[in-house]
Amino acid sequence: MANAKTVYLTQEGLDELKSELDNLINVKRPENIQAIKEARSLGDLSENADYDAARNEQAQIEGRIKTIEKMLENVSIITKTATDKVALGTTVAIKYIDDEDDEDGEEYEIVGSQEADPFASKISNESPIAKALLDHKVGDVVTVESPNGSYKVEITEIK
Repeated sequence: MANAKTVYLTQEGLDELKSELDNLINVKRPENIQAIKEARSLGDLSENADYDAARNEQAQIEGRIKTIEKMLENVSIITKTATDKVALGTTVAIKYIDDEDDEDGEEYEIVGSQEADPFASKISNESPIAKALLDHKVGDVVTVESPNGSYKVEITEIK
């Protein structure tokens, strides 16, 4: 896979991913192997629901391990640096233009797609709003092209 997609993570996100991988390899995988052994000992595998369930879980565990290992091979750490432009790792405050009800505006941290969590105000650098905001400065008004149509926002602060 020569042109694998770069995975952008904060140090915190990288630590969580490594912790998940460690848990899968050192806890989940051995538990699953034991479950398969116990299910095999019950006899006929053709009608053994415990065995089927354990094998399905094994496939999920091994698939997730491979996914995480691939991500770790292509990881790029997002470093927070002082900047006057919106970039990966920055927190940006915006105000919607043409929306009188939006007095406070909104604030988002721009992170890689693996760490995106809209409920925690973390948006993916691949989202329409982040794509529109990247490389712009405080005071800039940008047009966001979203699936629901375009709208304008003003950048009020970059942290």
